[in-house]
Amino acid sequence: MRPAEGGLRERQKAQRRARILDATRELLRENPESVISAERIARRAGVAPATVYNLIGPREKIWEALAAGFTDRLERRLAASARGAAGGTVDGTAGGAVDPREVVVATVRLFVSDPVVSRRMVREWEASGLVFRRSPLTQLRRAMADARDRGLLRADVDTGALAAAVATSCVGVLHQWVAGLIDDDRFCAHAVFALDVALAAAAAAPHRDRFLAPLLVRGAA
Repeated sequence: MRPAEGGLRERQKAQRRARILDATRELLRENPESVISAERIARRAGVAPATVYNLIGPREKIWEALAAGFTDRLERRLAASARGAAGGTVDGTAGGAVDPREVVVATVRLFVSDPVVSRRMVREWEASGLVFRRSPLTQLRRAMADARDRGLLRADVDTGALAAAVATSCVGVLHQWVAGLIDDDRFCAHAVFALDVALAAAAAAPHRDRFLAPLLVRGAA
């Protein structure tokens, strides 16, 4: 097979895969509790059921593919934020780094922007907690390491462990939101609170008061 033919075939496969995932999202939005089958998805996407299995896999893999699409969108948002972060870093300095808060807020906003699909994906996918491991956790680690390098956090802080602790807290908050125990605003507030606690605990002495300020304001309220 010639290279051009191979490239065309791969593009066609990618287009069919995107149609399959779009069809899945449409079906979920129409009926959040409906049973999602390869046959129903195939009819909506205009492909054969075998194509769903070949390009996505069984039902468990459908949720995994939706999560992968979620993290792809998040990475694009954060990359755009990094490119435009001339004055948007955690201390207001230039440098193109994403603020840790931006990572957390962007993640929450992406979940709540498509609540039906997000909730079903988290409930159905046994490994749903891993949605935080690929992009949000990676981005949060980078953002916290950058904050440490710039002297905002103590030099002895393990920023990888700190980011993992924040992600674990956010997974718990996510499941509260999925269960309907908290609304969108509280989802965001609780996730940001977990981050603020971590940053305040790890703050370098010259910046401690500023990192403590959001917690004091929240306590006063």
